[in-house]
Amino acid sequence: MPAPAKPESSEVTGFDNEAYLKDQTASILERVERFHDKLYLEFGGKIIFDYHASRVLPGFDPNVKMRLLQKLKDKIDIILCIHAGAIEMKKIRADFGITYDTDALKTIDDFKDWGIDVTAVVITRYQNQPPARSFKNKLERNGIRVYTHRFTKGYPSNVDLIVSDEGYGSNEHIETSKPIVVVTGPGPGSGKLATCLSNMYHEYKVGVKAGYAKFETFPIWNLPLSHKVNIAYEAATVDLKDLVQIDHHHLEAYNIKTVNYNRDIEAFPLLKRILEKITGEASIYKSPTDMGVNRASAGIVNDAVINDASHQEIIRRFFRCAVGYAMGLAHRDTVERA
Repeated sequence: MPAPAKPESSEVTGFDNEAYLKDQTASILERVERFHDKLYLEFGGKIIFDYHASRVLPGFDPNVKMRLLQKLKDKIDIILCIHAGAIEMKKIRADFGITYDTDALKTIDDFKDWGIDVTAVVITRYQNQPPARSFKNKLERNGIRVYTHRFTKGYPSNVDLIVSDEGYGSNEHIETSKPIVVVTGPGPGSGKLATCLSNMYHEYKVGVKAGYAKFETFPIWNLPLSHKVNIAYEAATVDLKDLVQIDHHHLEAYNIKTVNYNRDIEAFPLLKRILEKITGEASIYKSPTDMGVNRASAGIVNDAVINDASHQEIIRRFFRCAVGYAMGLAHRDTVERA
């Protein structure tokens, strides 16, 4: 098993992994209890080797999220999503310089090293593309269950069609047996949310009452909008044009200021309607912040150290983009989640 990373010295430590693990585990288990049968937990960002987090949160173990999953391994199934278009276009993960399909295979091996098996792989927005079909065959030859999902009919405007046998119902039902289903994937746009919602649709059709929640380390929802760790998140996702904003849904519902990023804030009304259509009940969520189970702030023990590290990360990202621009490269080639 990989050894947890340790900070070089106590002087630079701004983050307590054990405090974080305790609070984060409790938050996930508490969310499971709010639903009757099963929780689909969308895991954003990097589960393994999260070096961005370790740079902006000095002391953060880049594999602490794997330690979290290891603590919960008797309660979880793992679904790994990969976008067929990323396979076809040979999309590169910038931090390791490998393609997304290679990264998916690496992730499966990394999970095994931690004693956790991937339950299934889903190739999303599948249109029988030859590279995606070849990748599917390779996985199946290695004994891995593979499902294919196509683009959801009616998305995003026609909720009645989306939540129907022609929409989510046309996708294969991914068989799981544990109370927590962790849905992850290499990079943004891998189809994690659609996979969660599609499987929830199938669960409700057979009488299984499932819920949805989201795990994403950044932005840290209960830190100020102007906190440098949240600004560093914007710098890291400049290729996606992510902006950290006040979650106005949360502010209106509770009169409490929290932050989220623009895509989740904008998508929330549609997602809430879809969840209510699937379940036939009013959603327990009044904001995208409600949907999160993120407790990164519980591990922060020295805010000054975190601010300074985040400031350095912003500078690093600026120069990385400047070099890429001078070389004529697109943002996604130079900054993608490195």
